[in-house]
Amino acid sequence: MRTETDIVVDHLTKQFGSVKAVDDLSFTVRPGAVTGFLGPNGAGKTTTLRMLLGLVKPTGGHALIGGKRYEEIHQPGSTVGAALEASSFHPGRTGLDHLRVYAPQVGATDARCHELLELVGMTDAAKRRVGGYSMGMRQRLGLAYALLGDPEVILLDEPANGLDPQGIVWLRHLLRAFAAEGRTVLVSSHVLSEVQHTVDDVVIIAGGRLVHASPLQGLHALVESRVRLAGPAPDRIEALAAERSWRREPVAGGVDIIDVPAAEVGAAAFGAGIEVHQLADVGVGLEDVFLRLTSSPDAPASRGGVAA
Repeated sequence: MRTETDIVVDHLTKQFGSVKAVDDLSFTVRPGAVTGFLGPNGAGKTTTLRMLLGLVKPTGGHALIGGKRYEEIHQPGSTVGAALEASSFHPGRTGLDHLRVYAPQVGATDARCHELLELVGMTDAAKRRVGGYSMGMRQRLGLAYALLGDPEVILLDEPANGLDPQGIVWLRHLLRAFAAEGRTVLVSSHVLSEVQHTVDDVVIIAGGRLVHASPLQGLHALVESRVRLAGPAPDRIEALAAERSWRREPVAGGVDIIDVPAAEVGAAAFGAGIEVHQLADVGVGLEDVFLRLTSSPDAPASRGGVAA
């Protein structure tokens, strides 16, 4: 039976000189779920993860794992497994030797090292030197390292970098399996499309500040339905939309109608005898919502169910 170990980031701030890399950031990561920690490059994700791991001292606030700072955790490698960089390996060591070097620190056996290399699909490369590994292979080895102590909490920084499409699907299934076991999984990414089929919750930051925290469904709720209605008589189309009190935005040859079903728009145009050359769904997708949120970091944070 696994214990439930959450992550609580509480008014976390980090200032480097005149630059505030993380600005009064608060959110919670729950056990039994995969949480996507999202934001553009330079948003403060890696700095936040480094503060969680005690590698960077906060200017203010707290970053707690199971109610404790990382340095207060007894045998932290058995509680927290982290992979922040896929380049921090000695190039002259083999993949197996890399794990063997760190295994004693968490009480892992040689058999555990072999087991993990098999888990991450690296058995055939176990005795090759890491200097010859591809980026994707280094990512897999980093994950094996993070799992050495069979941790309750898994922190991964951009783990899909360098993985091919099959590798990304493999990673998705692995992270889902970890969450199903009751582990707390926090995965950072600057691309929502990489993780949207993997995560249960999302925490989005920009400019070091929280801009959104919710279950993934809460982000879906921000997706806007748009139907483009265009034709040779744009004035008549605009008049129809105004008559129906539809929320709309003008486009060439017609309007984009917001949050009205396409069937209703088409039926209204047909009933009004308006010639239509385009009736199409051009709705704003999840990636568009993500870009909108992260391009306006001064906007107030939106929260939809994840404590923040």
